[in-house]
Amino acid sequence: MSTATSRGLRKRLLVAVAIAGASAALLTACAGGGGSASNPAKLTFLKNTENTTTEPVLTALAKDQCTAEQKAMPLSVSSTPQAGIDAKVQTLASTNALPVMFSTAGTPSDGVKLADANKLVNFETAFKDLGVSDDVLPGAKSVIEQLYGGKTNKFDFLPFQYNIEGIWYNKQIFQKEGISEPKTWDELVADAAKLQADGIQPFSASGQQGWPITRLIGDYIFRDLGSDALKKVADGKAKLTDAAYVKAAQEVADLGAKGYFGADVASLDYDGATNQFLTGKSAMMYMGSWLLGNISDSKQDVIGADNVGFMPFPAVSGGKGSIDEYPANVGLPATFGASTYSKDNNTGKWLKCIAENYGSTALKQGQITGFKVNDTVSGLNAPTQKVQDTLDTNKAASVLWFEALFNAKASSDSNTNAALLVTGQMTAEKFMQTIQSDLDNN
Repeated sequence: MSTATSRGLRKRLLVAVAIAGASAALLTACAGGGGSASNPAKLTFLKNTENTTTEPVLTALAKDQCTAEQKAMPLSVSSTPQAGIDAKVQTLASTNALPVMFSTAGTPSDGVKLADANKLVNFETAFKDLGVSDDVLPGAKSVIEQLYGGKTNKFDFLPFQYNIEGIWYNKQIFQKEGISEPKTWDELVADAAKLQADGIQPFSASGQQGWPITRLIGDYIFRDLGSDALKKVADGKAKLTDAAYVKAAQEVADLGAKGYFGADVASLDYDGATNQFLTGKSAMMYMGSWLLGNISDSKQDVIGADNVGFMPFPAVSGGKGSIDEYPANVGLPATFGASTYSKDNNTGKWLKCIAENYGSTALKQGQITGFKVNDTVSGLNAPTQKVQDTLDTNKAASVLWFEALFNAKASSDSNTNAALLVTGQMTAEKFMQTIQSDLDNN
């Protein structure tokens, strides 16, 4: 979900370990084995250990659509824990020993450093040269540009993962209550009131984690003030204490004051909130498309996949934002090193094959990505098909999430205080003031 990794002492220790442990053998292997620096012999891919989804897709491609590329340049995968991958990549970059492909930017600013140092392939140019620009979904591209592209908004990472966020709802409850998908915030609040009056908890949310609540604040801001509203805060052109931003926090606080999150919201963790929704104890849950994994598990999803609907966060009447702008993230993204890439050698051939086929192959494995699905994939459950159809047809740019551009202290305080906000223990003004102070003191 959030892509930020651990910081502070742990990170400094990991940096030291990574530097001390970067042996000549490792550097040689990552540079591509027996090939030349400009045309490596293997498609070396360094990923974070926690990522168990990308390698199976690449392996499937190597055995099917990309067999010619695999024969000419075999795939070779290595892993390192996510907490230390940024440090390892920075070390390899400093010695010109980057792998052909690698994951990084758990901390987006580290990815920006690599891009600014011209260590990464500019996929805007590369995909155009290869004739595959249309194989990346516009929303995924815009997320990468916003998070990792720096001041020039470069497109320099690949969306092997792509999660959009919205409101999941229980179709059976909606039908029974005579509720259709709300298109505006006012309609959503009215629907929540009807559900509450009929003894049905409107929303499930984890106050223990906090971010499932703050996502609502961020989305309201985007719908009301426009897609650049939080970028203005990050750039110092606006403050969270401005009246229009405080209003968003107040709207979400009001949901809590009316009991729409249930009595246990402050103590409920992520798994508990998910269980609450998937067992029919609430009508709605705001979450990302990673929830499809839970929905597809019949042991968790008691209400049944066919009974789960998905809708975008509604519009705010008179607002500057668009209902088509889905909040999104791309997990921990991967990229190609600039020093080994060429459209004319095997790295270029591999990249072209990946762009054309990754989306379809991943979907067959139940994964949603930021690549276009070029083949027909059958057998998907209704929620997965809904999300994929949304991605395929939506041409609008994506927006980020509330804490995406915050520093570590602001992110922590935002998540920690979210439960206090919706249980009436902290005012909307104090909530936003606390976060703004963290941003001011960065």
